[in-house]
Amino acid sequence: MSKQLTKAEEQIMQVLWDLKEASVKEVIAELPDPKPAYNTVSTIIRILETKDFVGHQPKGRGYVYFPIIEKTDYSNQSLHKLMNGYFGGSFKSMVSFFMKENKLDITELETILKEVEKNNKK
Repeated sequence: MSKQLTKAEEQIMQVLWDLKEASVKEVIAELPDPKPAYNTVSTIIRILETKDFVGHQPKGRGYVYFPIIEKTDYSNQSLHKLMNGYFGGSFKSMVSFFMKENKLDITELETILKEVEKNNKK
């Protein structure tokens, strides 16, 4: 999966990842105001289907849509693209950048290290 999402597509995917499945109306209900038009959301969902991010199944007189791509898979791919594009593929450089830019204090850094250690034990 090397396809990137536009901001609008990603916003709709966030809703579908949260709801697991939804009709166009249900997606619109979860979007912030001002709400996009029904046809706009329907078109974006069809684009997401052509990109193989979303599938659908009939329900009543319409369809319900569901994510095909897991949120963690897309997040991981996006992070790797960011790391490779801006930090020469170096995770260390990327983390250092975020530490400096976000002025992490020692407590936050310790929390992150504990989380890394916990994940390494799995």
